[in-house]
Amino acid sequence: MSLFERYLTVWVALCIVAGIALGHIMPGVFQAIGAAEIAKVNIPVAVLIWLMIIPMLLKIDFAALATVGRYWRGIGVTLFINWAVKPFSMALLGWLFIGYMFRPWLPEAQIDSYIAGLIILAAAPCTAMVFVWSNLTRGEPHFTLSQVALNDAIMIVAFAPIVGLLLGLSAITVPWDTLFLSVALYILIPVVIAQFLRRRLIANGGTAALDRLLARLQPLSLVALLATLVLLFGFQGEQIIAQPMIIALLAVPILIQVYFNSGLAYLLNRMSGEQHCVAGPSALIGASNFFELAVAAAISLFGFTSGAALATVVGVLVEVPVMLSVVWIVNRSKGWYERGAAVARTVEAESRAA
Repeated sequence: MSLFERYLTVWVALCIVAGIALGHIMPGVFQAIGAAEIAKVNIPVAVLIWLMIIPMLLKIDFAALATVGRYWRGIGVTLFINWAVKPFSMALLGWLFIGYMFRPWLPEAQIDSYIAGLIILAAAPCTAMVFVWSNLTRGEPHFTLSQVALNDAIMIVAFAPIVGLLLGLSAITVPWDTLFLSVALYILIPVVIAQFLRRRLIANGGTAALDRLLARLQPLSLVALLATLVLLFGFQGEQIIAQPMIIALLAVPILIQVYFNSGLAYLLNRMSGEQHCVAGPSALIGASNFFELAVAAAISLFGFTSGAALATVVGVLVEVPVMLSVVWIVNRSKGWYERGAAVARTVEAESRAA
């Protein structure tokens, strides 16, 4: 992991402090940034989000979809968790904790918006950091790449319907035009641009040219993420100061859904007989979120000052420590995992076939 990735939680905490301070010192600047919109899309944030997302999507090779069948058990489990379990379990947890249990301690006007942010966060499977988590569990790299490529392809068509369905069930008015515009701006167009650049670079200079560009873009991408967080907390500062427990309360359903979904994916892979090098990244992909997309979508749908935007940022805050704990559990439980009868039979059959 890079220094930034290892201490992501620290940088986010510093952005909270910086954003709140700057929001109080320069409220006029933040109001001007918030007003710079076209068709409900904030232009400064859109630029920052593109700087975050495109370098990540450059790493994805959609040609890896050709190898999906090789890891059909792990692929099937991860798809089930990502698209049939995670968004719906998060909606349930949001309704339970934010809409009911924690309601007395949260601003009433933002309750629905907080739940919406949690749903948006869970509806986007992680794209970039998954490669780090997979490497830390000695995961099968070809599985990780093919799974991420498949999730990105599905996200283009499934993100908006799932978010719209769950927001509708939450009795939240769904701005469909803005939702589809967000999908086009923050998924479809960046994917097309990234894949075009990737193919041109590899065709002209090979993977070395791609690696050089990624090395140059990575610092810019990280600065864009931090700048976006400073802007968000600049707008959210007064609310956080008035009720500092908001972040801790929003973190509860996020933590529960991470451990629930990663644990379920891990167990289902073991029951199906999948090898540990696939089950580890499968559990991590099933639990983590594409928080850059979630932040962008929440801002587009509900605005800078919304509870939805704040809820997605809490996902950024807890991402690294929580996922590292899942990595630790996966690594420490490898012996137990491989003692599973189904796993042993699979390994034996593959050894005979080899």
